[in-house]
Amino acid sequence: MKKIIVVVLCILASTFANAQQKIGYVNSEELIFSMPETKKAQTEIEAYKKVFQDQLVKMQADLESKYKSYEEGVKSGSLKDAMKELKEKEITDLQNNMQTTQQSAEEKIGKKQQEVLKPIQEKADKAIQDLAKEKGYTYIFDASAGGILFATPENNIIKDVQTKLGIKETPSPAPKPVVPRK
Repeated sequence: MKKIIVVVLCILASTFANAQQKIGYVNSEELIFSMPETKKAQTEIEAYKKVFQDQLVKMQADLESKYKSYEEGVKSGSLKDAMKELKEKEITDLQNNMQTTQQSAEEKIGKKQQEVLKPIQEKADKAIQDLAKEKGYTYIFDASAGGILFATPENNIIKDVQTKLGIKETPSPAPKPVVPRK
């Protein structure tokens, strides 16, 4: 697959060289990370995640308490067979409920990320497209997708896009947010 991409890029590069096309690139993840809206979005997502995490912590504490009670009853011999089966079912049901809650939380958090980050991505995409039209770029590649093997820094348009978006200062490098793309 990589060989095919390299061949296609080589063909495109030779075509571009012959046609005198204007080409640029930008790391869209870096661009989105530099946007002030992203910090607010990440804070909103983290708060949303915390609700689920708190619920799972409570469920885990309840599970541990019930299991400890079960173990004590088994050791002391105070649990009769019928009650022992009932407690085991209760513990199993609680474990299953936790697993279902965890899966549901992950799905909901993913949807929330898409919902919150989508307008930011659209704003970045629009700025890139507008800049491309204004400056006469024929192609702009996304370096975050990993398809660019080599490019000169002069073709990186991130500063121009940031200026277009009104971003005066790029934050220092930090962990990049997870940016789901469709």
